[in-house]
Amino acid sequence: EQEARTLASLSHPNIAAIHGLHEADGQVFLAMELVPGEDLSARLARGPLAVEDALDVARQIASALEAAHELGIVHRDLKPANVLRTPDGTIKVLDFGLAKILGADAGTGSGDPSASPTITSLGTQAGMILGTAAYMSPEQARGRAVDRRADVWALGVVLHEMLTGARLFDGETISDTLAAVLRAEVDLDGLPPGTPRAVRRILERCLERDPKRR
Repeated sequence: EQEARTLASLSHPNIAAIHGLHEADGQVFLAMELVPGEDLSARLARGPLAVEDALDVARQIASALEAAHELGIVHRDLKPANVLRTPDGTIKVLDFGLAKILGADAGTGSGDPSASPTITSLGTQAGMILGTAAYMSPEQARGRAVDRRADVWALGVVLHEMLTGARLFDGETISDTLAAVLRAEVDLDGLPPGTPRAVRRILERCLERDPKRR
């Protein structure tokens, strides 16, 4: 309840609002803003975004993250499916902090890693792994405590995907995807030729595996 009320205090034009925690007929639920539009995963299924468009989306996501981080709230599950563009072009980030509230074992070791449950577990590991495999930071993939730097990593992964139209980390199973997050080379060669050097530097910083350098 405390976490839900903290999330309900978030007010930002790029964040889908949580209006409150309620109970009815023995069921506890969150009332959330209804946001029209298309989520980024559906848009990316049709191909990459133009560089200027991708940067505009990334700026709005970063603005949402900054507002949340200032309140000590970490998203923990930033991914294209949680980013929605309204008909007027406004970006809304959905499901802020819900991975922490909904921290229960819904894990599976197989299936489509890009659509893996928000909450996954490797079973034999002591720690719960919160997030979606392809967008987890390395420290999340190891089941360690996370802070705002996990969101910075995820923003880099999402920006890369917007520019290239392809997932940066992928695998046949969730475990394979987690292994790629932990060990695979971060390849920026697939970026479009017109990508500014400054954007490459941002991606390099976002995708530092050592959070102290991120």
